[in-house]
Amino acid sequence: MSTETKYPRVGTLDVFKALWRGIKPQKGIFFLLIGASIVSSIVASVLIPLSYKEFFDILSGATNPSAAVSSLLTVVVTIALFNVFRWLARRIVDFSISNLEANSMARLRQQAFEYLVRHSHTFFSNTFTGSLVQRVSRLARSVERLLDTLSFTLIPLLVTVLGAIIVVWHQDHFLAFVIAGWIVAFFACNFAFSLWRVKYSVRVAEADSKTTGTLADIISNQSAVSLFSAFSAEEARFKSVTRAQAKITRFTWDVANIFDALQAALIGVAEFLIFWYAVPLWAEGAIGIGTLVLVQVYLFQLASQLWDFGRIIRTLYELFADSKEMVEIMTLPHEIKDAPDARELSVQNGEVEFRGVSFNFQAKNKILDNVSVRISAGQKVALVGPSGAGKTTFVRLLLRFHDLVEGRILIDGEPIEKVTLDSLHENIALVPQDPVLFHRTLMENIRYGRISATDEEVKEAARLSHSDEFIEALPLGYQTYVGERGVKLSGGERQRIAIARAILKNAPILVLDEATSSLDSHSEALIQGALETLMRGKTVIAIAHRLSTIRTMDRIIVLEGGSIREDGTHEALLKNPTSLYRELWNLQAGGFILEEEVEETLV
Repeated sequence: MSTETKYPRVGTLDVFKALWRGIKPQKGIFFLLIGASIVSSIVASVLIPLSYKEFFDILSGATNPSAAVSSLLTVVVTIALFNVFRWLARRIVDFSISNLEANSMARLRQQAFEYLVRHSHTFFSNTFTGSLVQRVSRLARSVERLLDTLSFTLIPLLVTVLGAIIVVWHQDHFLAFVIAGWIVAFFACNFAFSLWRVKYSVRVAEADSKTTGTLADIISNQSAVSLFSAFSAEEARFKSVTRAQAKITRFTWDVANIFDALQAALIGVAEFLIFWYAVPLWAEGAIGIGTLVLVQVYLFQLASQLWDFGRIIRTLYELFADSKEMVEIMTLPHEIKDAPDARELSVQNGEVEFRGVSFNFQAKNKILDNVSVRISAGQKVALVGPSGAGKTTFVRLLLRFHDLVEGRILIDGEPIEKVTLDSLHENIALVPQDPVLFHRTLMENIRYGRISATDEEVKEAARLSHSDEFIEALPLGYQTYVGERGVKLSGGERQRIAIARAILKNAPILVLDEATSSLDSHSEALIQGALETLMRGKTVIAIAHRLSTIRTMDRIIVLEGGSIREDGTHEALLKNPTSLYRELWNLQAGGFILEEEVEETLV
């Protein structure tokens, strides 16, 4: 199994499909927005310019100014009515887009979160948390940029282009051909340039994700940076990342500036040529002053909006680049997922069985190798062994953080791959060695064990775990925020909160990953009593690093090199002179113990 996540290939259509999923629930408002934008653009780009043409034609052709006043005022009123109509359409656009963007961004964030959070433990182990947060944000912002570009830039541009060609065509065919040819050439150059530039936009997005991920990684490990006096090294590391981002960003901006300069020159040349052709036509009487004014209006509009065309293309490709990374994650199939016919797990007894279980991350590096063991219902079992023996992997496979390479794991005879993940996790409580808490109140963190628990039940769990001793001493008590990942609490306090969660959850299967490792002797003595209450009537699997904590377990399984080397009670394993457990006990019991103390134990 590769430790590097390989994402599926994502195209432009995939990105726009993902964005449409955020818009679709409000498709009525979306089409109202598009319709109002089209109407507003037609009034601004076609009807009002035609009215001005009529105004100047009347003005230039009037032999009796007094007689022309009525006609001119009629045109003025018509322009005023068009402006009112345009104002109404634009307000519909403004209010529709604010509603649609706000809700679509929220939906996309929710959709991205719901899919992202169900990826596997392996996925999150291989990905920067900061980068994931950035990708979710950029996906949400992309729908805002898309709707803004569509409503305020692309639709007005298309309406202006079509309106200008159609209206000018009725005045002079050749002049319409000149304008159309200029527009086509402009579009083609912009599109080709933007297509060439898209790879650099993708690199800019990738560089931004790398910078964000590196920054988050360094900040989250600030204490290590300080303890190892690594400020200079980390400053150099971050500087290299930001310089790389600045280099690719500056390159794309410089290229865009060069192309903008070429566009400005092309617009100036086109304007000169069009008027060079139109002025003689006016002198010959082929076109009127109104037509010259109309052409001037269209040239101003087209020059402004065609200038935006390159930005439209670049925005769309940048939008693609910004969204691509998150869409890849949303397209990547979940590594661990429910089977199509998955059932709810109902644990009656709590028997756990491993049948020929093998697992590896790399093809040549087996972490567990053909492990078979049955843990009876209600039995308390400890997993011990040297570092890298496979103890943590044993538990992660039971929790189905990874899927097996070979073999099966059963709970009460039910293969865990045949039951839903939610029901599997509902029936297993885990007290990890290094608990991580949410930046929420203590009340909320303990209630995470059972979301429906009452305040009284939460406080009772805190009492049983002896968490109430330090909680009630805090000024805000249970309403105290614990900081990001629980940094405001000591390791022992975090561990007591984790035990309180497990007490509140009251699952039939309990997994303890050295649940007292972060406690002082006084706290450990208190917690042992809580753990005994917690373990009563449950199937318990305890990963043990300190062997003194497992002497009372029903059974001890010794793992080495991914295989079960020994299996028995504490007393039976100590009596075996070649036992690995005996060797570990000699090194760990009470620190380092004397040989005669071991002999006394064996008597």
